[in-house]
Amino acid sequence: MKASTKLLWVKLLHTLIWLFFNVAIFYLLYAVIANRIDFWVWLCIALLVLEGFILLVFKMVCPITLIARKYSDSPKDNFDIYLPNWLAKHNKMIYTAIVLVALAILVYRLAGQ
Repeated sequence: MKASTKLLWVKLLHTLIWLFFNVAIFYLLYAVIANRIDFWVWLCIALLVLEGFILLVFKMVCPITLIARKYSDSPKDNFDIYLPNWLAKHNKMIYTAIVLVALAILVYRLAGQ
């Protein structure tokens, strides 16, 4: 298999995982805003903590990015995922902020009950 084909598959996998975590993040945000704290909220938090731990272990670089690097020397931030470059560049900052807002709302909800 050619490097370009391997990169295509890595980008596709990375994008699907990114979409999965978007569902988890936005479900978490929805659930805390709607005050529907349930099993899925805690599962989302557990998955996000796991993702954060993996990023810490890999020095804030997604391991899929490391795999994709074998097949590309592109300097672009989105060389390894099907996202606009600006979003790939600021992805961690944007989603960390959303998660922190959701967690703050969760703490507020839990403190009020």
